[in-house]
Amino acid sequence: MRLIPTLVAFCTAASMSVASPEFWSSEWPNTDFETTTIENWVEIMSGGPPKDGIPAIDDPTFIAVADKPNLQAREPVITLEIEGEVPRAYPIRYLTWHEIVNDEVGGIPVAVTFCPLCNSGITFDRRIAQGTLSFGVSGKLRNSDMIMYDRETESWWQQAIGEAVVGDLTGTELISLPSWMESWGAFATRNPDGLVMEQPAFRRNYGANPYVRYDSSHRPFLYSGEMPPHDIPALARVVRVGDRAWPLTRLSEEEMLSEAGVNFTWTAGQASALDSANIGAGKEVGNVRVRDAEGNDLPHDVMFAFAFHAFWPDGEWMIGN
Repeated sequence: MRLIPTLVAFCTAASMSVASPEFWSSEWPNTDFETTTIENWVEIMSGGPPKDGIPAIDDPTFIAVADKPNLQAREPVITLEIEGEVPRAYPIRYLTWHEIVNDEVGGIPVAVTFCPLCNSGITFDRRIAQGTLSFGVSGKLRNSDMIMYDRETESWWQQAIGEAVVGDLTGTELISLPSWMESWGAFATRNPDGLVMEQPAFRRNYGANPYVRYDSSHRPFLYSGEMPPHDIPALARVVRVGDRAWPLTRLSEEEMLSEAGVNFTWTAGQASALDSANIGAGKEVGNVRVRDAEGNDLPHDVMFAFAFHAFWPDGEWMIGN
């Protein structure tokens, strides 16, 4: 496997630091480490960059699909379609370098998130009972998954599960909104009047993948937990709906599947963001839509199998016969 220097530096720095509440408290003096669901602090690792070293995007700007932004047809975007609002696409080429976008759509404050090391792309409602939160990137990882933090209380949030795991808000869960990863070409064809997030005003190599051939690895980075059961490769993609996971290979073979009250459709045309150096040239992973029996889009995640097993150890594997 070939890794470009960015990832080598990232992994080297991360491997040098393991966690304890005492270790992190000097860096995070406003975080209540006495309140937590973390039992084994060794699971927490530095990802290399410090707090906000990966800068989240606030109040992004958008351009029209008709303005033909410089995106390749197969490169992935996270699509958010809220009833009554113009559909929006958030390109993975930007989320790879920023991981969180704090936005507002139709009066709903949202956080569009992407963790490259878990391939986890989830959109959350930023409202909780105590008020509206805004999120940043902590620079910490647990089971290779990004730990977000809210700027209001500096509680830590596990991105894969949308739950606060350290701090004042520990145990609070965010509401996941229906969104999905699909190719830019699929979004633009379906939504010719749609909007796409404009390139952020940062100096980043947007469109490049700093995790070359990561999803062809045998083991994930910064992860020491159990491997998935059923001989499923650790970095195989699965579609998680609740606490169930369907292997993407099964969905791509069947193309249409109805099971456990969930309807799936798979079509070709989306590149992996974690394969080639050029995101838009990555290997085929396809577009998946996940709906209920009435045809409503369901919140879900297309994540790596090891991450599903880490956060849902008792989850159900929908591997078929």
